[in-house]
Amino acid sequence: MKKTLGQFIRELRDKKDISLRELARKADISAPFLSDVELGRRNPSEHNLRRIAELLDADYEELKSYDSRPPIEEMKQKTAANPAYGAAFRKVVNSNLSPDELMEAINQKEQNEE
Repeated sequence: MKKTLGQFIRELRDKKDISLRELARKADISAPFLSDVELGRRNPSEHNLRRIAELLDADYEELKSYDSRPPIEEMKQKTAANPAYGAAFRKVVNSNLSPDELMEAINQKEQNEE
């Protein structure tokens, strides 16, 4: 099974013997944010991912290859092709669902389709 982006970052950080707090400080991001990245709860921006790669002496493109999210441009094209996505995203944001609740709803829908 392929490692996640967060797992790969942690592996690189451990190899360099850099603490999470130290890497976060040097990357000018919060330690809780970096922890969430390593745990797969959040995703770094391109800027932050480039900075993390630089600090870990890692190749940015290799690091990015572990990011399983679809590219932003692909997402923009899909939403432009179908305006209903925009309405759906707004409804999700306005619903006050937590990310965990949203994922649970999606998982339930997928199970019902099986």
